[in-house]
Amino acid sequence: MTTRILPAVGDPDAARAIVTLLSQLPSAEPAAPVPDSTTLLDTLARLAVDSLDELPEVVLVHERIGPVPALELIREVALRFPAVGVVLVSSDAGPALFSAAMDSGARGLIGLPLSYEELAARVQAAAQWSVGVRRHLGRGPGADVPTGPGGRVVTVTGAKGGVGTTFTAVQFALAAAASGRRTALVDLDLQAGDVGSYLDVQFRRSVADLAGIQDISPRVLQDAVYEDRTGLALLLAPAEGERGEEVDERAARHIVGALRARYELVVIDCGTQVTGANAAAVEMADVAVLVTTPDVVAVRAAKRMVRMWERLQVRKAEDTAMVVNRWSKHTEIQPALIEKITKTRATRTPVPAAFKELQAVVDAGRVQDLDNRSTVKQALWGLAGELGLLGSPDTAAAAPGPAAGPGGTALAVRPAGPVSRLRRHREG
Repeated sequence: MTTRILPAVGDPDAARAIVTLLSQLPSAEPAAPVPDSTTLLDTLARLAVDSLDELPEVVLVHERIGPVPALELIREVALRFPAVGVVLVSSDAGPALFSAAMDSGARGLIGLPLSYEELAARVQAAAQWSVGVRRHLGRGPGADVPTGPGGRVVTVTGAKGGVGTTFTAVQFALAAAASGRRTALVDLDLQAGDVGSYLDVQFRRSVADLAGIQDISPRVLQDAVYEDRTGLALLLAPAEGERGEEVDERAARHIVGALRARYELVVIDCGTQVTGANAAAVEMADVAVLVTTPDVVAVRAAKRMVRMWERLQVRKAEDTAMVVNRWSKHTEIQPALIEKITKTRATRTPVPAAFKELQAVVDAGRVQDLDNRSTVKQALWGLAGELGLLGSPDTAAAAPGPAAGPGGTALAVRPAGPVSRLRRHREG
């Protein structure tokens, strides 16, 4: 059997040495090395989409890969591509690093400088494990190989304050739950989160309580999540805004990964500020939504947000779905113009300007009680279908208004790569 190996090595000299040694292994087929974590995840995602049976059996991750640290990258690969064996290559082959690598999902650790015998043994063991997992899951040639542990993640970000970000996220989650999908709604607007206020919910736990936990078990997650009567599982922002600093990029990755493994759909309200936590969430998202209103200030803010995401390597503009809120046919700035200005992909369904329909439920803090005849609710629930957030076509048909489109077809957006470190960028 041929073992396909994908090295992830940033240093050119180290890459040449690893590929040279890999080419000497019997039945080994080393691919061209990828230079960083972003390229690695994009490459694996592309292989999984284009031809699932061409995913490599083994991925080698060098200790100096970037911008995401090696152990974090291993965890990400193990979560999104669980049938791929990952091996860490490091100058530190001690028991502490070995334990940390195994906890992150690695299948082996190879010490530097490389030796042929150790490399052959670790690659063979990882390849056998990968083949065994695929056989156990019934994955033959051409069959579907899992590219992640189940759930989809959608982030909702506002171009600026007051454009309707939280209301949009809540309605997306309510629509998905009504269609039969097990849905979690997460408030990552860490200093000013209002998901609880919109749904009239108070709970002693918040996302900050999960920040310091390395291994978030289902029991730990259950204790932090509020099971609402609407059918939503709510993970709220901390009541004390200063605690939001506890949720950094690494914590956000762990939390979103744990939620993805437990729920069919995870809807995340990312607010309007770019932090390490919500930037990591946007990167991990299957669908990233940016909400704006059709006015000059908001559209400029949307363009500024998209450009910032691109500079920080969070997400490309063309991979972002733009939702235009408070639209009317008399508005001078139409969705097509916003799409052209921001280089994003405007959704087909704009949300009408009809605040009078919303005022009573917003003031009462119970947006779940919004009447099905509301044109705003119809538009947002229709958008949920357009973005592929609803369940089967039969259950999706229960959504009000223009429904979900043909089976809730999702926008074709790429799986996001790893986030650049915001702190380093700011210091620069």
